[in-house]
Amino acid sequence: MSDLTLPEGLTVNQMAAAVDTASPRITAAGYLSQARLQKRPVGFGNPRSPEGFMFPDTYFVFETDPAATLVEKQLENFRAKWAKVDMIYARSKNLTNYDVLTIASMIEKEVVVPRERRLVAAVIYNRLHQRMPLGIDATLRYGLDISPTEAITKTQLASDSPYNTRKLRGLPPTPIANPGLDSLQAAAHPAKVDYLYFVRKPDCRSHFFTADVNAFLNYTRKGLTNC
Repeated sequence: MSDLTLPEGLTVNQMAAAVDTASPRITAAGYLSQARLQKRPVGFGNPRSPEGFMFPDTYFVFETDPAATLVEKQLENFRAKWAKVDMIYARSKNLTNYDVLTIASMIEKEVVVPRERRLVAAVIYNRLHQRMPLGIDATLRYGLDISPTEAITKTQLASDSPYNTRKLRGLPPTPIANPGLDSLQAAAHPAKVDYLYFVRKPDCRSHFFTADVNAFLNYTRKGLTNC
């Protein structure tokens, strides 16, 4: 038996690669096949993608365990963690369970400093309310498989990908990663602020938040956001 740690923010494909390396029996292809086949938790409709449901955690894996066993453990863990998420506020904003899961995945990809989770959630809620494009580049990176170390090109920014939240309004069609409980809870309970914009600070960890487009543009013009 060995411990297998799958951290928050990995995609299903990244989890598959990690499992393939760590387990003598489970292959990446086998893991992906089971992730797609296993029944999704109730209350989320019938999404085709397993993205978002493969709960990140440390799992005990026996050498003889097949891929199905690990996937079942992750889904069971997801159900247990989701039961801790209070959806009353999100539902008052006409958001579904799957919407909140999708928002949580974006928070997981955008936030490094934990206290900013609810602030990023607030920006997403506020932009949805005002029918503004979310403008979250992590969704486009997911949709076009752009590495975090690569700059996004003008051609990519003009893409018609359904994950292009710079161009299209609303949420992307699926989660873009597998979030942990803290991001799930933040996605259901955004901070009570009017922020509409955020951008990385020079430390490449924390963000500058504002509700004022001019303050946002002035900050970005300073050239301090090359993260």
